Amino acid sequence: MANSTQQSSLKVYLRLLRYVLPYWGLFALSLLGFLIFASTQPMLGYMLKYFVDGLANPEASLFSGVPWLLENAPWLAHLKLLQAVPLLIVLIALWQGVGSFLGNYFLAKVSLGLVQDLRIALFNNLLTLPNRYFDNHNSGHLISRITYNVTMVTGAATDAIKVVVREGMTVIFLFATLLWMNWKLTLVMVAILPVIGLMVTHTSKKFRKQSKKIQHSMGDVTHVASETIQGYRVVRSFGGEDYEKQRFVHASRENKLKQLKMVKTNAVYTPSLQLVIYSAMAVLMFLVLLLRGDASAGDLVAYITLAGLLPKPIRQLSEVSSTIQKGVAGAESVFQQLDEAPEVDNGTQERERVSGRLEVRNLSFSYPDTDRPVLSDISFVVEPGQMVALVGRSGSGKSTLANLIPRFYHHDQGQILLDGLDVEDYSLRNLRRHIALVTQQVTLFNDTVRNNIAYGDLAGASLEQIKRAAEDANATEFIEKMPQGYDTMIGENGVLLSGGQRQRLAIARALLKDAPLLILDEATSALDTESERHIQAALDQVMQGRTTLVIAHRLSTIEKADMILVMDQGRIVERGSHVELLAQNGYYARLHAKQFEDDDAAAGQDET
Repeated sequence: MANSTQQSSLKVYLRLLRYVLPYWGLFALSLLGFLIFASTQPMLGYMLKYFVDGLANPEASLFSGVPWLLENAPWLAHLKLLQAVPLLIVLIALWQGVGSFLGNYFLAKVSLGLVQDLRIALFNNLLTLPNRYFDNHNSGHLISRITYNVTMVTGAATDAIKVVVREGMTVIFLFATLLWMNWKLTLVMVAILPVIGLMVTHTSKKFRKQSKKIQHSMGDVTHVASETIQGYRVVRSFGGEDYEKQRFVHASRENKLKQLKMVKTNAVYTPSLQLVIYSAMAVLMFLVLLLRGDASAGDLVAYITLAGLLPKPIRQLSEVSSTIQKGVAGAESVFQQLDEAPEVDNGTQERERVSGRLEVRNLSFSYPDTDRPVLSDISFVVEPGQMVALVGRSGSGKSTLANLIPRFYHHDQGQILLDGLDVEDYSLRNLRRHIALVTQQVTLFNDTVRNNIAYGDLAGASLEQIKRAAEDANATEFIEKMPQGYDTMIGENGVLLSGGQRQRLAIARALLKDAPLLILDEATSALDTESERHIQAALDQVMQGRTTLVIAHRLSTIEKADMILVMDQGRIVERGSHVELLAQNGYYARLHAKQFEDDDAAAGQDET
């Protein structure tokens, strides 16, 4: 089991490193920098040998034993320790500074580029995912993945590599120098490496588990916050402040406890590792004193100093495992989303313009992972320019049917034909270009009125066309009263507008699209009677020459429909015109009578 976990970690990590490939030039520069930095560590330590030897004999020459220098640069060969040691320390420090700059700066460029690439990849991927993915995942976790998880991932891909290369090369250079100075003593230190390896492996597993929990709890924090921000009116009007405070405190506390668990693991692990390393150092110092032989004081001081420099990079190398495990856990969640299958789009047909003939044949549908059919054996035909209304109780399948036409969900049983061609055969982009959809849930963006009407494919529309669409949707009167007219910002999801005004902007957007098929899903439900009357008149005009499918709660809005389909529990139970259905004195007639009673009661209350 542990082996398969390691394999999956390696697989995820290697996949992550593929994102670094476009930056290999910058990455190579940063590696060169860290290599330079690492090479200077033993140099600085070794300078102590000459310093201690210089205390005994400051007049001694540093390079007197190098024949090549005696011939080619006698001034350098005769340089005394008194001048050479301080000069070399400054030169080594300068060289170290160059390495440090190259390493840190260019790795930061790679890291920030990687953050951007992964965020863009995740966001672009969100735009291709099917509806059911959003049904099953809350927005807080999706946002947290783009913001928090990605930064964890880049820590593993770049910061970890920085430590591995810089500290790893430092350890190698120090070790090589120690072997060269006294190989027997150095081999004593090798004995502790298996102990360090065991500690690192054991702690890595812990770090990864804890990191996954932290990421999930961070998603909960974002989720609670975003829900409260989006629904602040409901929170305040129903006195939900205390409940939301408790929810947020709980999510935040859970996140804190999980973070603390990881800190505790790290806090126990680091000193334990240091104890192992310094115990080895103690043994080493004992052996140095015992077996000093004919080595000079400078040799011994330099050896002990270089050995003393080893614990820090070894400790940092072992700590990097927590960064890598956090990153691997984050990368798993990122790749999980990136590996999600996009919306199914096997359609290849594209048509410039359709007439709008809609035919539904024997359509049945159940939502994924449920057995209960939402639609059962639905069949009807709408000729170009006709208006068909769907009515029925809430939950009878009306909106599901409207969502299947633009293929927001995939149906397996039956057919939906647009101009004689199955909607499955159209390419998704082309199919949705022929359909304008206005739903009860209006979505507007924190942008100008103009950009909200001319959104997406409609962005190239002229101001004249936008004004005409707004006029047809009865929106001109309130838009022109706004401070900057069509250039007024309307706030997040149109928060600065009334429900009716937002709905009219959504209708204007649909009218500007000028699609042959118009789907109105309870589109006038947010309007007052006066606004509805105006919009109804506008819609009557707009529906001419367009096929219109209307899902209506208020039956008064659909009396002029060419055909009314009455739905109950996913089936069509009655069909006909308003007059024909009233004459049948069945389901529709009962709905109609009940709604008039409710309207009369409401009118009576208004009068009192």
